[in-house]
Amino acid sequence: MSSQTTASRNPVLADLGLDPHDENAVVKAFAANSAFRAADWEELTTEDNPYRRPVRPDDLAWLNYARPMPAAKSLKLSALLGHRMLRNVYDAELLYLPPALGGPGDKDGAAFYCERNRVLGALAGPILERHLFAPLDETLGAPEAVAPDTFRQEVRAHHEHRLAEPGLAHIAALSTTDRKASATFFLLQLSAFLPAARAAAGRAALGEFDAAHPDGRGYLLDEYRTWVGAHDSYRTLLAGADLKPAAAAYWQLYLGSSLGRGNHLHHLSRTREKYPEFLGALLHHTLDQSVEAGRYTQVIEDGLGLHTDLFARLAPATADGTSSATALSAVGDLTDRLLATVHGYFGAEGVGRMRRGFAEARWFAELWDEDLAKQLAWADTIPEHQEKAARIDAYLKENNIEVDLDTFVESHEETSTTHVHNEHRLVMVERGQMHFWNNVTHKIELHEGDKVLIPVTRLHGSTVLSGECTYHQPIIPEEMYQRF
Repeated sequence: MSSQTTASRNPVLADLGLDPHDENAVVKAFAANSAFRAADWEELTTEDNPYRRPVRPDDLAWLNYARPMPAAKSLKLSALLGHRMLRNVYDAELLYLPPALGGPGDKDGAAFYCERNRVLGALAGPILERHLFAPLDETLGAPEAVAPDTFRQEVRAHHEHRLAEPGLAHIAALSTTDRKASATFFLLQLSAFLPAARAAAGRAALGEFDAAHPDGRGYLLDEYRTWVGAHDSYRTLLAGADLKPAAAAYWQLYLGSSLGRGNHLHHLSRTREKYPEFLGALLHHTLDQSVEAGRYTQVIEDGLGLHTDLFARLAPATADGTSSATALSAVGDLTDRLLATVHGYFGAEGVGRMRRGFAEARWFAELWDEDLAKQLAWADTIPEHQEKAARIDAYLKENNIEVDLDTFVESHEETSTTHVHNEHRLVMVERGQMHFWNNVTHKIELHEGDKVLIPVTRLHGSTVLSGECTYHQPIIPEEMYQRF
């Protein structure tokens, strides 16, 4: 059925007046939902409103989602905003309830679940998926048929490697000066994808396929039941960090890579023809939790002084109180269990597709690990980046070097929804004051003459404190950035 025929039969589509050939227009229309509007100063967190999810829709005027995203841009602005929008597409298919009726979420909830949003989400979802998941084809290539033993050996080798070497984010979190801030931000990122991963498993369990894959549905339901059973531990852990478990409560502080990990699993779980790929991705997620459970626990205990059993409960076997051999055995048993039925039904081609899903999830996990490590290191060294900004500014002036420059004049309480830049930038306050922020733990005050260096792809936002604030953002070339 053509887009025009569909539009003529659906009153929502007919009222949109969209060009069916302009895919960017569809994405913009979806982002124009009032629940996704840019943030106000009092909306830095949205703990009582699971539907309030700022997207920065104005930026879509110059971003192009109609073409695939190169892997080199996987942490840049189109990826961050794209994963925000795609999570909204997926979550509009699930049930979220506000803490209480009659609160701030009522109006946004109506917009979030309205027919117009569902229709636009159905249209925008495939466009966003093609854009955001293009790096997987670029870096991994097409899946190939493979023997079960080959894939089994690859999983074990990867598992042994992960057990032997801590991730970059784990090392960064334990190396920062402000461990509380680092552990809090680390926990926020986990809240962006751990619940989504288990919701994706629950979604994938829906259907009648026991005859074809008798072990599949039980495994997927067990994954979701594990999350439901651990929810009290999850809520207690967040409460100990003065956080709330509401969906999207800290939306503006989720890294694009954190949203991406959950979105990838959602994408595979709802794309029913990719069942083997989903099982491979979920196998990686299980392996990842087995490896990281003790490390997550260490970061939380070190930075927040909280003791939690959450991560041990979510892992089949962990390094926390058990041996590496036990962890390897548990993941190995799961690998055998899934391989037996995938190979039995889909053959070697199905095993190759399962292997591809595993590789995709691994790609997202490694992207996240690097992204989070860099964010933690930068946020912990803001004074150093203020000093670097002053040195760069002095160097530009002394050598009469002109660089591209953006200037902003903003009024009291005007807020910049959190974002990343596609290049290195300085923030230089000429007149007025602003709050600069990158965590829930504290804000950084910038006054007249203050400067800070923001490296490419680092998440941040700001709010004007004075009646008016004028600030500049010189764009710093890579070569100059490396010099300083």
